[in-house]
Amino acid sequence: MTYFLQQFLNALQLGSIYALIALGYTMVYGILTMINFAHGDLFMIGAFFCFIAAGLLKLPFVPTLLISMAGVALLGVAIERVAYKPLRNAPRVSAIITALGVGLFLENFTLVFSPYPQSVPTLIPNQTWMLGPVSISSLQIIIVLLSIGLMILLDLIVQKTMIGMAMRAISWDKAIVPLMGVPLNLIISITFAIGTSLGAAAGVMYAQAFPVIDPYMGIMVGWKAFISAVVGGIGNIRGAMIGGFILGLVEIMVAAFMPSTYRDFVAFALLLVLLIFRPHGILGKPRPQKV
Repeated sequence: MTYFLQQFLNALQLGSIYALIALGYTMVYGILTMINFAHGDLFMIGAFFCFIAAGLLKLPFVPTLLISMAGVALLGVAIERVAYKPLRNAPRVSAIITALGVGLFLENFTLVFSPYPQSVPTLIPNQTWMLGPVSISSLQIIIVLLSIGLMILLDLIVQKTMIGMAMRAISWDKAIVPLMGVPLNLIISITFAIGTSLGAAAGVMYAQAFPVIDPYMGIMVGWKAFISAVVGGIGNIRGAMIGGFILGLVEIMVAAFMPSTYRDFVAFALLLVLLIFRPHGILGKPRPQKV
């Protein structure tokens, strides 16, 4: 039982990171019905911003986090304006190919720093406390609490603000809403900024939990966050949160009780089984088709 509780705490840490990245996928899909396959690489850029701010500029954790989130948010908005905006009315496969191309560009551009893995300085004192037979670290507490705080803040923005109302309206019918005076381009840019900044926050926390980064680290993590979004219901913010924690729990428990090489197999098998029995995810709903 003690071993299970210890692994459950590890699953909360990993699930928090997956959930934050999954929110970026689900927000963009909810607005544009497009999968931003470059999102995992933006998570990687967030980790490299952490490396620059902490390793080269010697900044503490909070400024590093804010700089990473702001820098990746600006990059996300620029990518949307340059790469995705001209393709809004193009076939979806064009947007998918473009997103994959953007991801490849980001990976190869980051090789400018070095083709080798980089070590990120530890910004959070990693103290450990015993709660009975279970140990919990300050790093785990900060990652989980910060992630949950950002998720709650996002949920409040979407549900309680005018910007959130505009996002929900555009996700329902982006052809009619601009006729009512809603600035479509601005809301889409805000959506990309929020989604990519959450991915950057996940990158910073990942770099602190696993302090060796490389230009290709976002590929597999991005795919797993995409699985989290689909499991929870792509386009549903709360579903993406739930999906992230589910996938984190599954991965950690598989690694704890089975050979660790089965982790990726089980993660993708989970997606396959869910799509068979519940194609729209846990909280997802089928979109009405206009004819």
